[in-house]
Amino acid sequence: MKKAISLLLIFISLAGFSQKPRTIVTTDGEIDDVDSFIRMLLYANEFKLEGLVYSSSMWHYKGDGKGTKFTSEMDMTKKMYGAKTDLRWPGVSWMQDLINAYEKVYPNLTKHATGYPTANQLRSLIKVGNIDFEGEMEQVTEGSEFIKNKLLDATTEPIYLQVWGGTNTIARALKSIEEQYKNTSNWNKIYQKVCKKAIIYAILDQDATYRKYISVNWKDVKVLYNSNQFWCFAYAWQKAVPESQHYLLEGKFMSDNIINNHGPLTKMYYSYGDGQKQVGDDEHIHGDLSKIKAGQWGSFGQYDFISEGDSPAYFHLINVGLDNLNNPEYGGWGGRLVQSAQNPKRWEDGENAADYNPYTQKMDKTYGQTRWIEALQNDFAARADWCIKDYKNANHAPIVKLNHASKLSAKPNTIIKIGGTATDPDGDKLTYRWWQYDEVDTYSGKVSLNNPNQKDASFTMPSDIKNGETIHLILEVSDTHDIKLTRYQRVIVTCKN
Repeated sequence: MKKAISLLLIFISLAGFSQKPRTIVTTDGEIDDVDSFIRMLLYANEFKLEGLVYSSSMWHYKGDGKGTKFTSEMDMTKKMYGAKTDLRWPGVSWMQDLINAYEKVYPNLTKHATGYPTANQLRSLIKVGNIDFEGEMEQVTEGSEFIKNKLLDATTEPIYLQVWGGTNTIARALKSIEEQYKNTSNWNKIYQKVCKKAIIYAILDQDATYRKYISVNWKDVKVLYNSNQFWCFAYAWQKAVPESQHYLLEGKFMSDNIINNHGPLTKMYYSYGDGQKQVGDDEHIHGDLSKIKAGQWGSFGQYDFISEGDSPAYFHLINVGLDNLNNPEYGGWGGRLVQSAQNPKRWEDGENAADYNPYTQKMDKTYGQTRWIEALQNDFAARADWCIKDYKNANHAPIVKLNHASKLSAKPNTIIKIGGTATDPDGDKLTYRWWQYDEVDTYSGKVSLNNPNQKDASFTMPSDIKNGETIHLILEVSDTHDIKLTRYQRVIVTCKN
């Protein structure tokens, strides 16, 4: 009986993990990191935060306090800023400041969902990693040791290492493991364990430590690399986002629904012309509307969105029903990343991950992320409401289920019936939409869906589909609020002759 209970507890534990992936955030504290962090705190119930680590990048580093000049190998940094003893360093207290504000809205957030960590729990996760210079990974730091110990702990669950700046603190953690075990009989076992646990989600290469060290010495660590799709949530969003959706990132939407009158946490969110100024960032004049002029990123008004370029790293972890966590190539709120032909442990965006943009009627390297902007911004607005409103006065996402398995198989010319049901926590009327995510299919054609705007739909398997080819169908369910919330389920149909 005791053995059965133990097995049940293990199963429950694993089931809980499948709903809440482990993650550590490393960040250089850029303005867009701050904004990403604020939104992330509103979703802190959706994943298991296990570390918040200050790090550096080619854009932000502290210097060593000794007047040492550091010449970056990154030409762009040299051209823009030259060699400096420090560079736009925001310090190591901004996460604490945001968590202090989170503490004030925490009681209200818990009215809407379980699982939010307390402010003290979050404070205990803050560590200082390798921050002195871009790419510095020689020093063993509190942050690198923290990551090292997490990778070596007794758990076997994967841990997502989010890279919002450079990879140098993660590289130092891996280097410390290598130094400790490389010449021992346990090395192969330790290497395999770490490679199975560590999953790096990187936004650009913001220093050279992945290329120079991790990719060479830890070839089997899984890497999700976003160098294109994040731009629709970054500084150049006006160029990446269809104009008809600009309102979701413009001042009225951001001010009315997120920044103002929603409590102290979202009030700290950086936006254009908001009067705020980041410590250490002398070059950025975003807070002073009188100094903002049309430039390389666009032309902006008060409270317009600036950037959350790092948010896709944790959007990927939010379970909204798209089954993307273990299948980045399926696409989801964190974008769509395709396995590299050169490195099977690396998933990338780029040409091979381009989606068809219906606004431009062209294939678009960014659209794998852009297609979710309305849902993401509406969801952000709902979470901001959670900071101040009671449950009955706020909106909550529908719960969507399929009426059958998520993976089906069928022969060509077979009629396939698909269907799902949904409930809404607020009792709202729901709308249904089935659509084919044909960029993800291995079948090259399109299917014609019958009743795509109903709970139950159907289609006929194409006559030219080959054995083993797949068709991805998404059930999208939204409530009918002015700012609607959306959740999904995915059905994959495989041809079996």
